Amino acid sequence: MVTIRDIAQACGVSIATVSNVLNGKKNVSAEMRTRVMEKVREMNYTPNSVAKNLKTKKTRTLGIIVEDITIFSIPDLVDGITECCEVNNYRVMLSNLRLFQKFDDAYYHQDVYREQLHEVLRLLLADQVEAVIYISAHERTIHCLPDHFPIPLVMCYAYSATPGVPSLLIDETTPTKELIQSAIDMGHRRIGVITGKQDSVHTQQRLLAYRQALAQNGIPYDPGLICEGDWERESGIRCTDRLLEQGATTIFCMNDLMAGGVYARLKELGLVVGRDVGVMGYDNRLLSQYLDPPLTTVELPLHDLGCRAGEIALAALSAESAPPPEHTYVAGKVILRGSVQKIEPPLE
Repeated sequence: MVTIRDIAQACGVSIATVSNVLNGKKNVSAEMRTRVMEKVREMNYTPNSVAKNLKTKKTRTLGIIVEDITIFSIPDLVDGITECCEVNNYRVMLSNLRLFQKFDDAYYHQDVYREQLHEVLRLLLADQVEAVIYISAHERTIHCLPDHFPIPLVMCYAYSATPGVPSLLIDETTPTKELIQSAIDMGHRRIGVITGKQDSVHTQQRLLAYRQALAQNGIPYDPGLICEGDWERESGIRCTDRLLEQGATTIFCMNDLMAGGVYARLKELGLVVGRDVGVMGYDNRLLSQYLDPPLTTVELPLHDLGCRAGEIALAALSAESAPPPEHTYVAGKVILRGSVQKIEPPLE
């Protein structure tokens, strides 16, 4: 590997002169700067970042821990953090816990991975990352981050139970109310719901927003229009008949996978999505735009949430920065497509 000493010998100058050129010091003539840089390119010299980091005690590296990279939401969150780091000339070091692959969703309510997480944090400290962002697979309260960690920690897509660790979260309320309002504005008053799992924060927040939207429009809440799903396509199929029996004119599914199940069941019944029964989803997964008709849904602000998490983590490295808020929310946006159409509301 070519060193500064090799460059200095090839140029017939001191090591200090080469160092001054590489570090942009002004006390070097233009001729000498050109001569040294030509030799640097010719010899394919690459600075030793490890040695430089030992000297400056700065690695310009951000650690990212993800619960499982195979979960659909995580790549966009990582991409947002990476973009933020790229703009700020930081690198990222990614650790994948692979929790869903190891434990399925059993780990959501346990800290079975605490030791594994703490070992990863120790390794990131050994690699001298300057801050760490922990990315959850879905929103819940996480208790297993260590207290008094020596570098900034940021929680992304979950609530941190650790004092001093800020949380970046999705605003579920605003877009859900807008989604339900869009159906009400088209004449729908019997809006059925296929929920996610009942213990999910996403389910609870979206159901509350649904009820708020009804109340704001003077529409009574009917528990008969709520059918419990489990985020999977089959529960969309299963709940469709029940909601139709309750007189639902449109069906709000709390994710796009269950909405796909509703599409399939309506087709079996000879009903046309949009014309006969409206369908709404959530997440704006890739499949939503390829359904026929394309699905009205909510786009999660995953990239923006990741970028904001990166900004907060990097800001924490500055002594002049004010402490971040305990919770920072980023709202998604409603994507209106052809799966819900205007109807004439029934006479009351």
